[in-house]
Amino acid sequence: MIVVSELSDEPLDVAAHLDAVASPSVGATALFVGTVRDIDPDAAGRVVLLEYSAHPDAADILTRIAASVDTPEVRVAVSHRVGDLAVGGVAIVCAVSSVHRTEAFDVNRELVERVKAELPVWKKQVESDGTSSWVGLGGLT
Repeated sequence: MIVVSELSDEPLDVAAHLDAVASPSVGATALFVGTVRDIDPDAAGRVVLLEYSAHPDAADILTRIAASVDTPEVRVAVSHRVGDLAVGGVAIVCAVSSVHRTEAFDVNRELVERVKAELPVWKKQVESDGTSSWVGLGGLT
C-alpha cells in the first residue's frame, strides 16, 4: 500500500514517513534518508548547496515508481525535495514496512534505485567559490 508519494518544496519529515508506514501487522521497517553532502567527486571544492528542479510530471512519475514496487505485503512512503537544500538537508526519504525485514529491505532498495534512475528531478551543485554545475545530466552537462 502506498501511503505517501510526493514531491515537496518544504523540508521532509522523516518521522512522519515512519509513522505513515507503521501498522500493528508489520514487524520491520526499512528507512533510507538521502542528505546533501559537502563533497562530490566531480566538484573542485566544497559543495554548499544543491538546487533541485523537477519536470512538471515528476510527482505522477514518483507515484508510478512507487506503484511498481508495491505489493499487498508492504506499506510505502516516499518523498523527494525540490528547491534549494543546504549541506545536511534531506533530499529523499523512503520508508517501507512489511511483516519481515527481507521484503522491507529489498523493496526499499529497489524503490531508492528506481527513483534515482527514473525520476525527472535534476540538481545544480553550487560550490563554496560560487561555481556551479548540473549533476546527472549525462551528455547535457
